[in-house]
Amino acid sequence: MKIAIYSRVSKDNGSQSPENQLQALRDYANALQGEIVDEYVDYASGGNGDRKDFLRMLHDAERRKFDLILVWALDRFSREGMFNTLGYIKRIRRNKVGIKSLQEPMFDFTDDGLGEVLVAFYAWVAAQERKRIIERTKSGLQRARSQGKKLGRPLGKKDGKVRRKSGYYRRWDRSREKAGVLQGRR
Repeated sequence: MKIAIYSRVSKDNGSQSPENQLQALRDYANALQGEIVDEYVDYASGGNGDRKDFLRMLHDAERRKFDLILVWALDRFSREGMFNTLGYIKRIRRNKVGIKSLQEPMFDFTDDGLGEVLVAFYAWVAAQERKRIIERTKSGLQRARSQGKKLGRPLGKKDGKVRRKSGYYRRWDRSREKAGVLQGRR
């Protein structure tokens, strides 16, 4: 059996490493007596399906490069909610490729059946967890601001852009000003 491994961590800053997932998944592949044909590793949020290796894995599944995809957990595969997650799984299953989760053995998508119902529920849970992470982050930033801590980059001009706390404003170039194009009007 040809096996692909998919691993994802949210950050590529050294604080998170996919190696813990990868080693456990390699051991799982060996226990299944499979041949690992490729490893796909993304350093990106699971809330967006536009991940380089994730898309490459979907493409390779359509080409039947492997028979089975091993993932650490469903939330490493996707946190986009139940519709998108089920869509990815159906896309992979259409090509007779199975998916197994190491941490959640009930997610065994090598056959059709109860797994789709379970994944719908767990995908919803993963999407809710993503929302909670965003809320906690915003709350922490708001608390830090209320305590007088300065966040972000310093104010001022850099790279031809005017910087302010909420982000960047593009400076209007002289040609647009001369043409009478004002902000908010076209």
